[in-house]
Amino acid sequence: MSSTLGVLSDAERLFIVHGVQDDLRSDGRACEDYRHVQVETDVVSNTSGSARLRLGNTDILVGVKAEMGEPDPGRPKEGKLEFFVDCSANASPEFEGRGGEELAIEVSNALQRIFNSRSTLDLTALCIIPEGQCWVLYVDVLVLECGGNLFDAVSLAVKAALFNTRIPTVVVTADDEGQQEIELSDDPYDVKRLDVDNVPLIVTLSKIGHRHVVDASWEEELCSLARLTVGVTQKGTIAGLNKEGSGSLDPESIYEMIESGKKVGMVLNSRLKEALEKEENSKREKIGFLG
Repeated sequence: MSSTLGVLSDAERLFIVHGVQDDLRSDGRACEDYRHVQVETDVVSNTSGSARLRLGNTDILVGVKAEMGEPDPGRPKEGKLEFFVDCSANASPEFEGRGGEELAIEVSNALQRIFNSRSTLDLTALCIIPEGQCWVLYVDVLVLECGGNLFDAVSLAVKAALFNTRIPTVVVTADDEGQQEIELSDDPYDVKRLDVDNVPLIVTLSKIGHRHVVDASWEEELCSLARLTVGVTQKGTIAGLNKEGSGSLDPESIYEMIESGKKVGMVLNSRLKEALEKEENSKREKIGFLG
């Protein structure tokens, strides 16, 4: 289908809507099918962890930097996560001008909502000295290309980058005057990893006609007036809900979308974990062979 600058003809729109009603989308997928996902870690040097993820035509790069800082007064025994999202002007015509800035803020807020829960990530593991020093993880998200379903792709890439993150081991000692001193291990293998098992993934369900789809392409997004974003853990726990778009959703549709999101989210979490562990084992094998 030929479309430019986010505009669909009536015939294109009708083709997409009718296809969704028959559980056959324009690219051959069923309503609950995702496009092919490719993930690669350790792709950015001089970071504590990084990942690049491609979901269809959507391309996301994430880098994580661990730096020492002061904990928040309200959470004196926890570390912190700070998210920065940049939507490249080359990623989509919609990102030109202030469009990219507004969407970047929206994505950043969605990530903050997910990681604000203590059950998502054990932030106490990032504490070095209670009320004094902690690790601050600066998570930089760069949207290289946007081909639809941005929130899901970003959440997948962020979880992959956090899985890949290595934080230097810290030893806290006291000097002769009782002052605490921090010593960082200079051994690149003496690091600790984050437990990301409970980190949820975002599943966006787009209502098109009388049905909903997951992993909407940008053409399908133009046909949807209402979306539900659901944060889902690998155990199927709902970590957050957010309704978007100008259209309305009736209670029955919301229930169906949540159930669909839970089912799809559990599969996504499982597949991502398998892919990351497989890549990790592959790297270990290569290191062992070269050594």
